[in-house]
Amino acid sequence: MYQLSDIAIVILNWNGKALLEQFLPSVVNYSESAKIYVADNASTDNSVAFLYEHFPDIKVIKNTENGGYAKGYNDALKHVSEPLLCLLNSDIEVTEHWLQPILEEFNTSDAAIIQPKILDFKKKTHFEYAGAAGGFIDKYGYPYCRGRIFDSLEEDKNQYNDTRAIFWASGACFFIKKDVFETLNGFDESYFAHMEEIDLCWRAFNLNFKAKYVGTSTVFHVGGATLSNTNSKKTYLNFRNSLYTLFKNTDKNLVSRLFVRMLLDGIAGIRFLIRLQPSFFLAIIRAHFSFYASLRRLLNARKQISKQKHYFERPSIVWSYFIKGQKTF
Repeated sequence: MYQLSDIAIVILNWNGKALLEQFLPSVVNYSESAKIYVADNASTDNSVAFLYEHFPDIKVIKNTENGGYAKGYNDALKHVSEPLLCLLNSDIEVTEHWLQPILEEFNTSDAAIIQPKILDFKKKTHFEYAGAAGGFIDKYGYPYCRGRIFDSLEEDKNQYNDTRAIFWASGACFFIKKDVFETLNGFDESYFAHMEEIDLCWRAFNLNFKAKYVGTSTVFHVGGATLSNTNSKKTYLNFRNSLYTLFKNTDKNLVSRLFVRMLLDGIAGIRFLIRLQPSFFLAIIRAHFSFYASLRRLLNARKQISKQKHYFERPSIVWSYFIKGQKTF
């Protein structure tokens, strides 16, 4: 049976002193005997000095470069020995007793990956974009959540206070068994940031590991603290990494899925042009060219991933959302 002391909470930081100052106290106050680490991605501000002065009991892991979310965690987690890992964004406020329901689920089920309920720190009555009440993916590789489809966010009315299987868990607050993380060889470092947790969960799913959502544990996420939704680089990473994930992991009909996906991405680009957002249109173009340039590497990765590929065969969320007007899960 796992204990609270078996949990390692690992917060990745890059030049985030203000976020650590604001949100780290809630983690310290409400995490009881769990071990807290801050993995610093070669910050150039005084984050590390701040931690040494104000949180001397927190273990600081110093990465040698800013490798983004994927490499940052891959490097840092080599220095963590606890059997349960919680990868926690630095802009998360946790709540009292948030760990107990997670621990209970690990102890009473076959869950390998778990996500809590993620609400919006700036509007605490509503779900937050990055994860909400657990993630799913449609047949063309577009991710969505219970509580959030594209930019439509639901109000939290306790409708997702359950525990259930999901396809992917949010990297904003991501629990995983350490031995499973190692079996999967960690995150794909080519992603840098955004959607690497979806790729990891898909690879886990292909090996029959289970992901769960536990709605009796709640955290609040600011979101966009590293890259906001108004930053075209985030659009580039999301579109590129989504294509990476679909290509590597889908089980069947890859060519037809990719063809439809390219058309849908093109429509998304035209929408950005109509809305006078040319930088986002160009971000999609760059994402596709980066995808084409990576095809040889992605083919090798696809061959190495389990041949027993499974698929959550869900209909097109683009069709459901934009054509049928379905705004909730």
